Amino acid sequence: MIRAWVRRFFAETKPEPRPAPSPVEQSRVSPRDVGLHDAMHDGWFSGDSGELLKGFAITADDTLLDVGCGEGVATLFAVRQGASVIFTDSEHDKVRDLARQVDAQSDKANLGLVSNSLPLPLADGCASKVVCMEVLEHIDQPEPFMAELVRMGRPGALYLLSVPSPVGEHLQKGIAPASYFQSPNHVQIFSPERFAALVEDAGLVIEHRQATGFFWVMGMIFFWASERAAGRELGGAVRDRIQAPYPPLMESWAKTWQDLLAQPDGLAIKQMLDRFMPKSQVIIARKPHVQEGA
Repeated sequence: MIRAWVRRFFAETKPEPRPAPSPVEQSRVSPRDVGLHDAMHDGWFSGDSGELLKGFAITADDTLLDVGCGEGVATLFAVRQGASVIFTDSEHDKVRDLARQVDAQSDKANLGLVSNSLPLPLADGCASKVVCMEVLEHIDQPEPFMAELVRMGRPGALYLLSVPSPVGEHLQKGIAPASYFQSPNHVQIFSPERFAALVEDAGLVIEHRQATGFFWVMGMIFFWASERAAGRELGGAVRDRIQAPYPPLMESWAKTWQDLLAQPDGLAIKQMLDRFMPKSQVIIARKPHVQEGA
């Protein structure tokens, strides 16, 4: 869900002036905006330090590879830090739209690819920073996919990887449509131990781990409940389903969470709930340098 949180945060241009909102509009709270606020509390999207996540800084000297780029959250953040970017996704429209934004904001050599095949058509060691967020759970065979990610990183490259947490996935099994756990959606559920083993067995060294996103576990449960109550069809690909206009229940939940974060002890409560029932688990890892004589 991390990609979805920041669509408006990374808008290409300032929006046109709009009429003053009605009282009803003023009372509405966007789940995406609240989700962005929540993520920033966890160390995401620090433009001042150039860190996509705390501990994962991007500079103008970097080439960032964003595999499964989606709407391009990581790619556009890297562009704003002056980095070169390579971004891939299986959906042509996403790559096309992101390429237009990158071209408008960068004068460096950048590359967008439509691909979901292995091996990816990229050179060994093409990137100093590699991002693959909320993708591995969609992959039938994650081990060779992970090996491809490692191949494309330079010695010393830093990796930012995330997958859904199993607690949130298992809770949704009681209310999400069956298609949510079928291709092209989630076909893997990673325990923390399995996720770490996948990363380490591929040859990376884990530097940081965190689990976040209680807000989004509850938000998605409320979304599925609202869809079912309204009698809407829940089949088909669901990765991009949650868009405005949001169900009133989701907006009410977002307002509740916004109010919580504003409380003096709100951040401590959020952190406790994130540990108890996270949406995503995140790993920052590094590809070792080749030792002399190896």
